[in-house]
Amino acid sequence: MHDYELFAYDTKDEFLDKSRRFWNADKTQFWQDTGVDLVIDRREGYFLWDMEGRRLLDVHLNGGTYNLGHRNPEIVGAVRSAMDHFDMGNHHFPSLARTALAEKLVDTAPQGLTRVAYASGGGEAIDIAIKSARHATKRRKIVSLIKAYHGHTGLAVATGDDRFTKFFLSEQDEDFPHVPFNDLAAMEQALAGGDVAAVIMETIPATYGFPLPDPGYLEAVKELCVRHGSLYIADEVQTGLMRTGELWGITKHGIEPDILVTGKGISGGLYPIACVLLGQASGAWLDEDGFAHMSTFGGAELGCIAALKCLEITTREETRAGVHYIADTIGAGLAEIAAEHPGFFTGIRQNGVIFGLEFPGPDGAKHVMRELYELGVWAIFSTLDPKVLQYKPGILMTPDLSEELLDRTSMAIARAARAMRTQRKAG
Repeated sequence: MHDYELFAYDTKDEFLDKSRRFWNADKTQFWQDTGVDLVIDRREGYFLWDMEGRRLLDVHLNGGTYNLGHRNPEIVGAVRSAMDHFDMGNHHFPSLARTALAEKLVDTAPQGLTRVAYASGGGEAIDIAIKSARHATKRRKIVSLIKAYHGHTGLAVATGDDRFTKFFLSEQDEDFPHVPFNDLAAMEQALAGGDVAAVIMETIPATYGFPLPDPGYLEAVKELCVRHGSLYIADEVQTGLMRTGELWGITKHGIEPDILVTGKGISGGLYPIACVLLGQASGAWLDEDGFAHMSTFGGAELGCIAALKCLEITTREETRAGVHYIADTIGAGLAEIAAEHPGFFTGIRQNGVIFGLEFPGPDGAKHVMRELYELGVWAIFSTLDPKVLQYKPGILMTPDLSEELLDRTSMAIARAARAMRTQRKAG
């Protein structure tokens, strides 16, 4: 019996059956078919436990939601203490917690970002960013990248790949043109008409497997935006919060975005909240009509408290130093593993503790994912490029845990490489 007080399941199989019946049949079945029978039960630090008790080292982190680990004790403590005074709050009125978090975000933001609007999740935050850009420029078009992903909500989904738009008839080709990543000529052509409200890009496209921008590419896009009167929206939902070794990945390029979006890890995975940092032009609507966008749960006060503590932890000098140590240690270790499997482990995309590991074939990362899972590590293939494994160590990982991760990764890749050689011989 697995008893959680308000609900209980006799067995894992019983739970999975009900998950298919009452929640999401396809997603539940997909993971069973993939060989990953994970049902997350207990979680602590950088570990999670399956319902049947098996421990996994988490280097997926739910897209960076758990940068600071699952149930980080400092954030748990801050939220517990806050519950003696705060709740969700009321979205109509000035808020102590929202204002405190907004001030902290502005203090840590790139130059020119002076206001904050709140959402309950990253997709909604992207919607706010798009609406803000349209209001500021009085233009409709939003340029994004082919193979992009910025969320599943109404406007956000239109910026993403066909994988997410066509299923629900959400294509808006005229207002949402897409251009290839690292193709500056295509970007210039898209902006040349002078009718684009904003360009939106992740600093490193996550769902596409973390392909790295060419030297000078992002800087040149920003220059094109300035030249053609378009705003630059930096989607830092997955690349922000010290994952690149800087609080905001965009600052490594010397770019001052007009709008910056953060989410996922901003509250340590304890309360849904996302934030949109706005400049003078993009945030003008907050002076004109502060009721133009409303979100009942956006900027929930308990979430603001969690986010304040998250920012405090993330901006500590020891955290920054630790990220650089982890990046160097794991980067060097992965390079050694790749050298041992030159025909199989074909590339490493790295910026800080953001890693995309490349393997052969259209879905090579799926094989490595399964071997890692069998060896007690959870990482996931990139949805829009399944030959790339998303591999995201936590920013507070200890040296011992980093070594354990590398050892298990080395074994998993060796096993996956052997399996591929066996398949080739049999074929």
